[in-house]
Amino acid sequence: MQPKARKAYVPGLAALLVVVVAGCSGGSGADGAVADAKPGGPTTATAAQPGKYRTLREPCGSVPRSMLKDLLPGAASLPEDQQAKVYEGTAAVTYDTDRRVGCSWKAVSPEASNQLMIDLERVVSYDPAVSDADRAQEVYAKKETAADLPASTPSGTPGGLPSATGSGAGTGMDTASGTNTQTGSPSGSPTGAPSGSGAPSDGTTPDGLEPRVLESLGDAAFLDDVLARPGAAAQQRTVSVVFRTSNVIVTVRYTEQPAHPTVVPDSKELQDRARELARTLNEQLNE
Repeated sequence: MQPKARKAYVPGLAALLVVVVAGCSGGSGADGAVADAKPGGPTTATAAQPGKYRTLREPCGSVPRSMLKDLLPGAASLPEDQQAKVYEGTAAVTYDTDRRVGCSWKAVSPEASNQLMIDLERVVSYDPAVSDADRAQEVYAKKETAADLPASTPSGTPGGLPSATGSGAGTGMDTASGTNTQTGSPSGSPTGAPSGSGAPSDGTTPDGLEPRVLESLGDAAFLDDVLARPGAAAQQRTVSVVFRTSNVIVTVRYTEQPAHPTVVPDSKELQDRARELARTLNEQLNE
């Protein structure tokens, strides 16, 4: 009886081994990839392309010294050691320098104080169906909407996203009262304002220099220009240029506050300097 039991067991074991081997060989392709065992089951979706940029440049060294001298004219009158400290800049505190970096500079002279800030953000999409560049465009679009560009801005930005219109925060309009909160400077030509410059006597932004979408800068870009009164005896103009290149968003913010309360900061001059720096940063990203 004992030999018969052994003969009955061996064939059963062999059959089990055949099933296991057949299952292993039938579930693998020639390249070793495991196939979907369910007929008609979902196939693996193609992942969206990663962003062009995987790291970010060191920000404080990204602005050429010659450009800093133009942007921060007050530094020229300082002793050499203090000039070097001003041009060195102050790096922004961030927790991941591969995702976000920034730097700021400030110089004060008897005529005016100038501040410069740059911010670079590398956007990463955690949705495999959405590319890093597409996600960056969504982030950029929110920034443009927050800037609240005037309604005269073209109806679409590069990439097909609509331009922002709204309450008028970026234009200085108080929708409740219908007044411009950025005006209030004395009538007539402000003392010290260059003749024919972009500094109207009423403190508004000149025609053609309004906040607007910019062409030929990165994949999408806009400029904002805000004149405000931080104090009773000062007028401060801040020009911001924001642009996107692939999955990196760059912000340049340039501020001037004249020492004399009747002087209105020159809009064209500040815009030209901010745009030139933005173009330089864009070129560096494409090197």
